[in-house]
Amino acid sequence: MDWRPIPGASPPPPAFCPVLLASVNVLHLLFNALLCKKKLLFSSCFVFITSLVCNPHTEREVCSRVFLCSLAAVEESESDIYMRFMKSHKCYDIVPTSSKLVVFDTTLQVKKAFFALVANGVRAAPLWETKKQSFVGMLTITDFINILHRYYKSPMVQIYELEEHKIETWRELYLQETFKPLVNISPDASIFDAVYSLIKNKIHRLPVIDPVSGNALYILTHKRILKFLQLFVSETPPSFMKQTLEELGIGTYHDIAFIHPNTPIIKALSIFVERRVSALPVVDESGKVVDIYSKFDVINLAAEKTYNNLDLTVTQALRHRSQYFEGVMKCNRLETLETIVDRIVKAEVHRLVVVDEDSKIVGIVSLSDILQALVLTPAGIDAQHS
Repeated sequence: MDWRPIPGASPPPPAFCPVLLASVNVLHLLFNALLCKKKLLFSSCFVFITSLVCNPHTEREVCSRVFLCSLAAVEESESDIYMRFMKSHKCYDIVPTSSKLVVFDTTLQVKKAFFALVANGVRAAPLWETKKQSFVGMLTITDFINILHRYYKSPMVQIYELEEHKIETWRELYLQETFKPLVNISPDASIFDAVYSLIKNKIHRLPVIDPVSGNALYILTHKRILKFLQLFVSETPPSFMKQTLEELGIGTYHDIAFIHPNTPIIKALSIFVERRVSALPVVDESGKVVDIYSKFDVINLAAEKTYNNLDLTVTQALRHRSQYFEGVMKCNRLETLETIVDRIVKAEVHRLVVVDEDSKIVGIVSLSDILQALVLTPAGIDAQHS
């Protein structure tokens, strides 16, 4: 066979050229993917290039196959990016350099403890039992609500249990049938474990306790975790963050607990206890959301010392609310998850009320819903309903 070149024709490329060109294009694809922060698996890259050298194909065939495989790897890595991030960071990473931590001894009077929460601007405090020389629980606004709900009779009758009881007495009475050990976490545990513990145990505050010294370092919350997560991905959020709440199915849209402007406070407290919710949208006669009454608003009863008259309406109680209240934070089901997360983090709230075009209530999207979807669902865990 005559291998001499035909006059006027370009010389044929060497046999290795298709492989070489394809290799260059493969590396170009991978480099672009890395520039986009799409975290391809290195094992996948190794397989691509190995198969390329051992099995030379045309440039187009190889590049097509690599590109499709790359997209699949990117999509797979995107779906669990938050889960992997949470598993790779410890609770200690999320603890601020400086923060306020209020601790109560269980011999302190209940009333003084709640006044101290208000005075220090905190919503919960770890409880220290001197006899055991350890932390035994948490005192939260939920305890305040439970005391009012259980012992309130009328504006004419003083709530003795709130005025005179010590924390240890309240715990013995209230927890005698439902006693559970303090749910806490080590600073060396992953943030993933913290998210799971918060949602699984249906709690809003998780104390970080050093297992060696026994010292309480910080109290982790859904809000703190989501803010930490948003800072990590604010530049290049994964593609599913562009999907809407409706497409992703995030939130609660049936049997929503709500109240009316003329609902008595004691009725609202009953709903808090029975439904185990942290906030109640206030809805007018037409179904339009006009306000929201949260557990945190209840602590104003202690601040104003008006807890002896719970026959007042919610509207009357909310007149004592902080002047910094910016109104009900809302959203609709057609907004993207990225927008929802951004809004809830910036507003520093625990939930958004989902409304329709007429501002009528449709559902609720809570921090638990969002963290479940971003962190636990990719791991195959449904902590909300387990």
